[in-house]
Order: sequence, then structure tokens, then C-alpha cells
Amino acid sequence: MTHPLRSRGFRLLFIGRTISSVGDAVVPAALAIAVTRATGSAAALATVLGCAMLPRLVLLPIGGVAADRWDARRVALTTDLVRCLCQLLIGLDLLGSRPSMVQLALASAVGGAASAFAMPTRLPLVAGTVDEAGRLTANALTGSATSLIQLCGPAVAGALIYGVGAGWAFVLDAASFLVSAVLLTRVRVRRTPVARRTVLADLAEGWAEVRSRDWYWSSLVAHSVWNGAAAVLATLGPLVAARRLGGDGAWLATLEAGAVGLTVGSLLAGRLTPRRPVLVGNLVLATYALPLVLLALTAPVPLLVTGYAVAMGSLGFLNPVWQTAVQQHIPAAVLARVSSYDWLLSLAATPVGYALTPVAAAAWGDSAPLLIAAVLVAGCCLGTAAVPGVRRISTGAAAGAAEHGGAGAAGVVAPAAPTGIGR
Repeated sequence: MTHPLRSRGFRLLFIGRTISSVGDAVVPAALAIAVTRATGSAAALATVLGCAMLPRLVLLPIGGVAADRWDARRVALTTDLVRCLCQLLIGLDLLGSRPSMVQLALASAVGGAASAFAMPTRLPLVAGTVDEAGRLTANALTGSATSLIQLCGPAVAGALIYGVGAGWAFVLDAASFLVSAVLLTRVRVRRTPVARRTVLADLAEGWAEVRSRDWYWSSLVAHSVWNGAAAVLATLGPLVAARRLGGDGAWLATLEAGAVGLTVGSLLAGRLTPRRPVLVGNLVLATYALPLVLLALTAPVPLLVTGYAVAMGSLGFLNPVWQTAVQQHIPAAVLARVSSYDWLLSLAATPVGYALTPVAAAAWGDSAPLLIAAVLVAGCCLGTAAVPGVRRISTGAAAGAAEHGGAGAAGVVAPAAPTGIGR
């Protein structure tokens, strides 16, 4: 097997994504600090974040149609340029003396809309630049690089914010999108022509492909529950750490351990080839119940740190394994549309978790929502083993026959692992 990095197309794509990830890793912290400094209001920050999330959720299925109907490379290139402009405008606004919340919200909305068209292109771009035998390695390389960058992101963000100002973090992100766009102009991607029909017909065809595969839709349910559980942990984790585990340092150590675990899991995925990738990936994903239970029981910090590292390592392993299975078993002509539904369900679960967690904690205490989330994520992830298609999907030459043993599938990211999982 030829290593994916020996392919010029994937090499340019990998470099562009890696550079773009550098900018993306520093922006969340920079945005939070910049908006709270300017307004002193959590509601203002929530408004800006909501302006980015809403168009992303609404337009994701349309983004999948666009990526399938037109060249995924051109769609990705266009969205990189749009996001470059949006981040540059935000950066320049923050560098001024009085940032405009209206401008920040508008730029965030346009950037969110652009990301809805960009995310479904990720799986087709890899599938179109790497032969089938090298896709697991390619997906694992991309996941490992992104994980390493996320590990360093908060430190880079802090240096920029306190050294030269939060606006420069957005300027850096704009530059990373520009570099990615330039590199995409040099990439050649194989694509499958798609018959031109109405947008509604294209959306219906994509959903029919999802619904016809029991292994796919059942896994999406489990992955969506995972994202909701992650929102529960993200909401209550800092609070429980500050009140019962000795302070913020305990939570920061937990997050750092998770970033390390994510990286290690991605690296392992590139070296291991499970015969039943979807089954194994979903089973290991159930380990996310560990940190939820440990936090609910106020376990010692070393145990919590270890549990979270294991859980995130499982996610790091699942993502490239799932992406590769999807690229292998979903027809190329509908890959972006199917991927967009993956992203949509995963992203939609996160705000639901954020909204319900404070209500549940106020009614029953902090431990109850954590334990409920643990039961749900473990039950749903382990429960996929009861689905025939999940058990039958395999790697290698037998893959096609295995899939057809499922729920009447006709033909195969988020996130593999849920294209949107953990994002």
C-alpha cells in the first residue's frame, strides 16, 4: 500500500487542513475573552455563538447537496475564502477601540453558513485523493494532527490574547483559511457525476441512503447521544471541579489529559484495522460513561483524569475508523449528503445538552444529570451491537456483502466517527 502522504493531492489537502486547524484551535478562547471583555455579558457571547450555530444547522443538508452536485474541492475552496474574509473582519473589528457586537454577530452568521457547506466536503475530499487501502491511515493522520494542534491551541490563544490582542487570533485564522484555499487550487479530486435534479429530490435521496442502512442510522443515534453527554460534562465539569475537587486546576488537568488521549487514540487507529470497525468503534465509545460517573461520585482527581483520557482516546480511535467505514460503504455520489446528516444530528445534540443540564441540575443536583448521561451514552453505544448491520459491516473485500446483510442497503466521517462527534 502506498502511504497517503506520497499522494500529492492528499499531501496538499493534509497540509491545508493542518494549517487551518491552527487558526481554529485559538479562536474559541479568543472569542470568549474578547466578547466578555467588551460587553461583560454572557448573553452577548451566547448571541454571537448562536448566530454562528443557527445557520450552520439549517444549511448543513443543503451543503451536502452542493458538495455532491458540484466539485467538493471547489465548494471547500469557496467556503475557505468566505471564512477567511469573515475572520479577517472580526479580527479587524476586535483590534479597534470599540468592537461592534452587530458586526461580530453578522460575520459569525456568514461564517457559520459557510461552514455548513464546508463540513460535508471533508469525507469526499479524502475519498477523492486517497485509494481505498490508504484511507484509514489518511483519516488517522488528519485526526492526529488536529488533536495535537488542539492540545497546543489554548496556550497559543493565551499568548496572542495577552501579548498582542484577541483580534490577532482571528487574523491568524483568516490567514490559515487563505493558505488552505491556495493549496486546494492545486489539488485534483476524483468525483462521481451526479444527475441534476431538484434540491428536495437530492435531500430526499440522501436521507433515504441514511435510513436504508441500519448500521448507519443506529450509530448516528449513539453518536448524537455522545455529543449530548459531552455537553453535560462540559457544563458541570468546571463547576464540580471548583466546588469539590480543589479548584480549576483539576478541570484543566482533566482537559489536557483528554487532549493527550485523543491524540493517542488517533495514532492507534492508523495502526490497527478492526475487522468489524463500526462495532468496535461504537463499543469503545461507551467508555465516555467513565468520566461522567467518576465526576458524579466526586472521585479522586487522578481517577477522573485517567477516565477522561481513556474516554477521549476512544473517541480519537473511533473518528478515523468511522470515517473510513463511511467512505468505503456509502456510494461516492451521495457521500457528502449522508455526511451532512451525520453532522446535523451531532451538532444539534450539543445545544440540547447545554439547555437541559442546568434545569436537571437545579431540580435534582449535579450528580443526577451526570449519571443519567452516563447510562444513556453507555446504553446507546453498547446497544448498537444488537443491530445486525453494525455486527456485519467489515473491512476488506467482504465489506460489500456484509453491508447488504443489513436493512436493505443499496450500495458506503463527522466526523467517520460521527463526522460531527466531539466537535
